[in-house]
Amino acid sequence: MTVADFLPQQFDLDAPLFTVTTAARLADMHPQTLRGYDRLGLVVPSRAKGRGRRYTLRDVGRLRHIQALSGEGISLEGIRRILALEAQVEQLQDQATRLLALLQRVEAPVGIRTFTAGPTGQVRMGRHATLSRNLALTTGA
Repeated sequence: MTVADFLPQQFDLDAPLFTVTTAARLADMHPQTLRGYDRLGLVVPSRAKGRGRRYTLRDVGRLRHIQALSGEGISLEGIRRILALEAQVEQLQDQATRLLALLQRVEAPVGIRTFTAGPTGQVRMGRHATLSRNLALTTGA
């Protein structure tokens, strides 16, 4: 057996595990910098029962990202704006993924039956392969 056999197969990115000191070490920052980022709202960790900060792996990744942006000469206000825009892009990508999945379910062959009446009143049954074909026929697209 190796040490890896005792580790979880997958880490929970949102589990609040790390104290300020440990998170600062992982992010290669001073603990006071993390406290400042918390005050500014750049990285807001969860709180333990004793009000101590607890950082997640996702928080550590965000701290490293902030550090990289800062190293490129971007101000903290600029970093705040970049992070907000990145979060917005991520939300829009998630929304687009959900909408695409919904569209694919709707366009899947569903065997829709169409009933029509003939000139003498008899009922005729027909089938359409996909909903998108129906929409194209009804909209003239």
